Amino acid sequence: MRIFRKIRKKLLVSGKIKNYLIYALGEIILIVLGVLIAWKINTLNELRKNKIVEIKIYQSLNEELNANLDLLDYAIASYTQNVQNLESTIDLILEETPKLLSEDEKKAIIDVAYKPTQLHSGAINSVNTTNKFEFIESVFLKDLIAAYPNELDNFQNQETKIENIIVNRLQPTIEKYISLIDILTQREFPCQEHKEFTLASNYNNLLLSRSYQNCLVDRVLQTEIQLENAKTLRDKTQMIAYKLTKELENE
Repeated sequence: MRIFRKIRKKLLVSGKIKNYLIYALGEIILIVLGVLIAWKINTLNELRKNKIVEIKIYQSLNEELNANLDLLDYAIASYTQNVQNLESTIDLILEETPKLLSEDEKKAIIDVAYKPTQLHSGAINSVNTTNKFEFIESVFLKDLIAAYPNELDNFQNQETKIENIIVNRLQPTIEKYISLIDILTQREFPCQEHKEFTLASNYNNLLLSRSYQNCLVDRVLQTEIQLENAKTLRDKTQMIAYKLTKELENE
């Protein structure tokens, strides 16, 4: 800067106004170019930082979605098996004359085992509720990510419906007709010596119970709905995961 001041001073003292103006213009141009270069460097640094954040977001989402794909594959298989088992029990109800039930049939009749599918949503919710969403460049990917939490909510709401049928309706109905001691002995608990002190279970009356039949049909219908939900959600999850993988490959 001292050199520039000396040059300006000499030009002013010499009285060469034209040369001074040309020099001053050149100096302004140099300053502007310096500012532009600094701005460009700063912009590139910001873009580099944003790209790093974007990649981390993609990796986090991809990991969560792939975990959900595994859970949904298991859920689809589980729902399919549940529907088949429930339909077998309905077939027993529809038989014209009661039959002597096998132990496997008895187990199926009182089967209330149900494990809700808990899908992961931490990463996807974090993106949708913070400024991380701004780091995603693909508009198509943004639309998919923005819609995904609603899909998860619908899925979880249906899980709750099925769970309520089992816990609040089916299980109490079964307990009216079936001794819990019977259930324990089927699970190989040492309770045989207590059976003579308990009321006998009546599986045929349970099958004839309208309450049990309604619960069973309702559970089948709701499970079939959830099976379709799981298939649809799996397709959407796979689509987002595929897009994320492509974005990561292009980085």
